[in-house]
Amino acid sequence: MAHISRRSLVLGSLATGATGLAAAVTAAPATASGLLRPAAPALVRNRLSLPSGIQFGDAGTDSAVLWSRSSAPGRLVATLRAVDADGTAIRGKGAFKRTLRGPWATADSDFTAKIAASQLPSGSRFAVTMAFEDENGTLGEAADGTFTTAAGRNAAGRTPVRGGDVPRGQSFVWTGDTAGQGWGINEEIGGMFAYSAMREAKPDFFVHSGDTIYADGPISAEVEEPDGQIWRNLVTEEVSKVAETLDEYRGRHRYNLMDANVRAFYSEVPVIAQWDDHETTNNWWHGEVLEDDRYTVRDVDTLAARGRRAWQEYQPIANPRAMRGGTGFEPARIYRKIERGDQLDLFSLDMRTFKGENTAGMEAEATSIFGEEQLQWLIKEVTRSKATWKVILSDLPLGIIVPDGDAQESISNADDGAPLGRELELARVLKAFKEAGVKNIVWLTADVHYCAAHHYSPERAAFTGFDPFWEFVAGPINAGSFGPSQMDGTFGPEVVFAKAGERANQSPRDGKSQFFGHVDLDEADTFTVSLRNALGETVFSKTLHPER
Repeated sequence: MAHISRRSLVLGSLATGATGLAAAVTAAPATASGLLRPAAPALVRNRLSLPSGIQFGDAGTDSAVLWSRSSAPGRLVATLRAVDADGTAIRGKGAFKRTLRGPWATADSDFTAKIAASQLPSGSRFAVTMAFEDENGTLGEAADGTFTTAAGRNAAGRTPVRGGDVPRGQSFVWTGDTAGQGWGINEEIGGMFAYSAMREAKPDFFVHSGDTIYADGPISAEVEEPDGQIWRNLVTEEVSKVAETLDEYRGRHRYNLMDANVRAFYSEVPVIAQWDDHETTNNWWHGEVLEDDRYTVRDVDTLAARGRRAWQEYQPIANPRAMRGGTGFEPARIYRKIERGDQLDLFSLDMRTFKGENTAGMEAEATSIFGEEQLQWLIKEVTRSKATWKVILSDLPLGIIVPDGDAQESISNADDGAPLGRELELARVLKAFKEAGVKNIVWLTADVHYCAAHHYSPERAAFTGFDPFWEFVAGPINAGSFGPSQMDGTFGPEVVFAKAGERANQSPRDGKSQFFGHVDLDEADTFTVSLRNALGETVFSKTLHPER
């Protein structure tokens, strides 16, 4: 139970991080057309603005989280309308229009706010307008966006209402690692243009597999590349040093949202966000005391509490049931399940909150990576899932060896024998899936700054109590390229494909060292994975057919 007390140190100060969430969402008066309208021209100079754009998150069959940030105190207001493929509002049968008033955004949440929109019609496309209203009820700058819910019956059991031509099939993208190793927003090359490549793929949603920011990586105005080219970054005060204060962590998130590609992407593609180490500091674990002269605050639990709070404020993630209860978020839990109809269930893991110390030893006893509560949740939810595909979103890879000095950051311990240490928890999970006869499991991850396809099989493994499965790796999306790395043989991985940049810490300049994954799930439940570079070029593809 030691991990409970370590976790409490980090989570104890998170309660105030929920101040930007609504205790309840209530209907608001709408204009005659049902759409939001900005303030009158005479008030333009004083109206509230949206300096960080808008975002959507955790979009399932009948719900999504709406997010934005105001320039000053204000109440978030959103209008949703069902539209067809070309954005025309649906009238008559299938019509849907709702205006929601959310929480007040204040300095306590860095002026961020969220609305958990629930009981939405499934299989529908929505046009959304968001704005903040001031204390006089005057609406400020408005921003438009769109997202879709997956086909399938909604939570209330009503017959799905389709909007436009939303099909049964769906697609999504995933990657990780944004603004790492000092490679930030370079407007001379079009900013973080890899986000535009993902947007052009027109996915239904996006999985950010962690390292959403690099709080431990200062960004300087200029970086000289090996070939003599000068990389010129947009720089703010908060990104000029390692993050230690709450505002410095918040500033990292604000920085990424300064990029036009990122804002455009998030206004059209809902995100399922995960956190990993760089949201706090590199390779951290609870109880760690940093030996790093860049830091004046060296207690990692203090830093992690601040980093976690900023992350929760800036990601469109929330539990609608918790919001109705007044807390806005479960502070001790960010692992969750997102249902995307009878085709797909996604299980978003948290492999940082419960992670034990990075050690160099080959521990015979299990050391924590999931934590017992999350481990049991994962086994229960995956084994009872009725969806054809069960996709596990992992913020750390399974078999890749990731050193942390003389210790190991990874699940794997660089020993090809029987499971030890953190591997014991993974072995329990895989064994439970086999015993329950669960089929069609795929693991998706990032973290290691290259792309890869791994097939795991007991025929090649030291531990044989599991069924074969695939793991696909993507990233980085705007960070230095590294790898490929060595593999641990305990679970029998075969490296079917791996691709990295031409050199370590290669910049994102040419787009060929940055990678994202794309999944296309067609109406027949065929699951096609492609790994693509930042130019949108496919470098690997694999089609999986479901077992029935």
